[in-house]
Amino acid sequence: MGETSIGLDENIAGALAYLLGFVTGVILLFMEKDSQFVRYHAAQSTVIFGGLFVLAILFSVISTVLGLVGLGIITLVLWLVGIVVWLLALALWLYLMFTAYKGNKTRIPVAAGLAEKLL
Repeated sequence: MGETSIGLDENIAGALAYLLGFVTGVILLFMEKDSQFVRYHAAQSTVIFGGLFVLAILFSVISTVLGLVGLGIITLVLWLVGIVVWLLALALWLYLMFTAYKGNKTRIPVAAGLAEKLL
């Protein structure tokens, strides 16, 4: 692993791409010019965690609307599904940071293809 154009080791910058979800992904995607390893992880972070952020907003809006119209049981089910999704996202977040730090270019299906299009 080499050093990036922003002065960090590639594995550290790759892990940092996931640290604050899509926020650090977007920042590193624009800041890093040389390292394709870091740019890939930044793009993948942006795609995955940006998508999860949008999904969380949609879940909230749908749950609120369903709660207001008296369909509270569906709101409860969506809330439980949201907890499961959040736990899976947490596990994925930790896994991606760890593998990037180890120097692996982990490809998450669908997200990896979209991430490569951002590069």
